[in-house]
Amino acid sequence: MLTIGLAHYLTVGAILFVLGVFGIFMNRKNVIVILMSVELILLSVNLNLVAFSARLDDLAGQVFAMFILTVAAAEAAIGLAIVVIYFRNRGTIEVEDVSTLRG
Repeated sequence: MLTIGLAHYLTVGAILFVLGVFGIFMNRKNVIVILMSVELILLSVNLNLVAFSARLDDLAGQVFAMFILTVAAAEAAIGLAIVVIYFRNRGTIEVEDVSTLRG
């Protein structure tokens, strides 16, 4: 019988982290893809926190993961609102055009 251990969770977390970093570096033009990649990175960190918390029988990692999820939800909402307003003003959401907003 196959038991799922800590190494399996860490492997999935590492894969999510690499996908997030890969998404940021490969697509620097679309803001929405960059935000989704940051969310993948945060989810990989949360998975590692919960896995270690369960392994060590300590709730601190799970509580910290809940705080990270709260901050990630706020970041996604604010980021999406900024992207929508920027798209209404400029008609595009390319990252290179954001540098023209400097005062």
